Amino acid sequence: MKKILKVMLLLVATQIIAQTAPETFENPILSGFYPDPSICRVGDDYYMVNSSFEWFPGMPIHHSKDLVNWELIGYGITRPNQVELPKGLKDSRGIYAVTIRHHDGVFYLITTCVNCDGNFYVTAKNPAGPWSDPVWLGSRGIDPSLFWDDDGKCYYVGHANISGLNDWPDKNGAWIQELDTKQGKLIGQAKQITHGHAANARWTEGPHIYKKDGKYLLLVAEGGTGFQHSVTMHHSDSVWGPYVPFHSNPVMSHRQLGKDFPVHSVGHADLIETQNNEWWAVMLGKRKKEDFSLLARETFLTPVKFESEEGYPLPVFNPGIGHLSFEQKRPNLPWSPVKKVEEKDEFVNSELGLEWNFLRTPYSKWYTLEKGSLTIDVRPEVLDSLVNPSLIVRRIQHHKFEASTKMVFNSKKSNEQAGLVVYRNSTNHIQLVKEKNELVLIATKKGNRKEMARVPFKGKEVYFKIEGDNIRATFSYGTSENDYKTIGDTQDLSIVSDEVAGGFSGPFVGMYATSNGVKSKSKANFDWFIYKENK
Repeated sequence: MKKILKVMLLLVATQIIAQTAPETFENPILSGFYPDPSICRVGDDYYMVNSSFEWFPGMPIHHSKDLVNWELIGYGITRPNQVELPKGLKDSRGIYAVTIRHHDGVFYLITTCVNCDGNFYVTAKNPAGPWSDPVWLGSRGIDPSLFWDDDGKCYYVGHANISGLNDWPDKNGAWIQELDTKQGKLIGQAKQITHGHAANARWTEGPHIYKKDGKYLLLVAEGGTGFQHSVTMHHSDSVWGPYVPFHSNPVMSHRQLGKDFPVHSVGHADLIETQNNEWWAVMLGKRKKEDFSLLARETFLTPVKFESEEGYPLPVFNPGIGHLSFEQKRPNLPWSPVKKVEEKDEFVNSELGLEWNFLRTPYSKWYTLEKGSLTIDVRPEVLDSLVNPSLIVRRIQHHKFEASTKMVFNSKKSNEQAGLVVYRNSTNHIQLVKEKNELVLIATKKGNRKEMARVPFKGKEVYFKIEGDNIRATFSYGTSENDYKTIGDTQDLSIVSDEVAGGFSGPFVGMYATSNGVKSKSKANFDWFIYKENK
């Protein structure tokens, strides 16, 4: 009887899911700072990774069953001594574009640590981790990728101009060399396989090789990761080339749509074939609102159809449309919603949630989680320096959002501060902090620090809140969740946009504490943190 009941409940649940499954999906599929996507499939499971630059843990990994609903399951870099993002690492350096691949039961992440130790890969049997220590390769360039041919040989595909010829500005390209994964080293000769689709192609990078219908296809990004960004495709009869550009290049770009189009800088793609023989592409793009790209580079999804051009399979991106769509028919895959991250984190678990990040490598643990509270050590490090400050933040993922927290901080020293912060990089951030018996709102734009407001505040317990409306933000404080008062005028949130802050990272919001260069034994306690979309 129990078995029959379980079967009936399963059938009912299946029917409910089928009835509620939407016919379309919305872009982006990963909102907020998720650039340079790479994807692979194992059976009916999809795994995607993004670059992370100076942020730790590094290389966020998401899982999906339907290419639309994604769940963050882990990171490729989780241990301080695994791959170091050291003190002094500049903004937008660190972990550049990552490629994820799977071969013979093993997952591979290959990437570059810029201004660290260069190109490396890590491996895992479970994509959620743990991942291995790095295998350093000592190779040139950035954005490496891996390709296994039918004979089992593995090839490293990298970015660089190794030809020695520099006959036009910003000439880069892709090159190939065999990789012995048992020895963990490159073997044989390296060969340049393209400099891009045209004689003046700039910043050719992000290469991936695929094999379809017996032909080799080389996908690269060109034009840089700004407005001129694009995707081009090249074909060959041999993995070693020569690779010939398709006449239809670029196969994807938004630069031809003009600067007023709401999505721009589209490029850096990776292709995936579903178990139902559909092809799709993931790529980065930026959404522009009121002339600013607040959320930086995000991950988008679009269908791909292969057509024949001169006997070679040519990918047509978003057939009949030719550019990314905000909404369109979803992949022919079972609708598989994932559990959403709770809006309110009450810090009741023994470890921080996967959504939380640190700046650079935290070599020591300067926070604790106890009795439903997050306690952060007040340390000398500050936001304006290239260090690992006492900063715990999460991505801003919506143009309209709200973030708030309850803090207990009882320092009587004017150099000690703790509170709420919006952060893009060391020269662009806004902080609302408690300082002795006052609350201070400070904005730093392009390295220029300015006090925006200061009010008296007695008591050790304070509530902080920010309400963001694209490029505008209101900061508030109170003695309870129902008693907020605005501090200062409406703030300019374009400080953390691409157009003002620059670089390759994105905006974060969270908790911060500092003693401004002086050793301290003080601590700041945060009872909870709320992040939510304001519709």
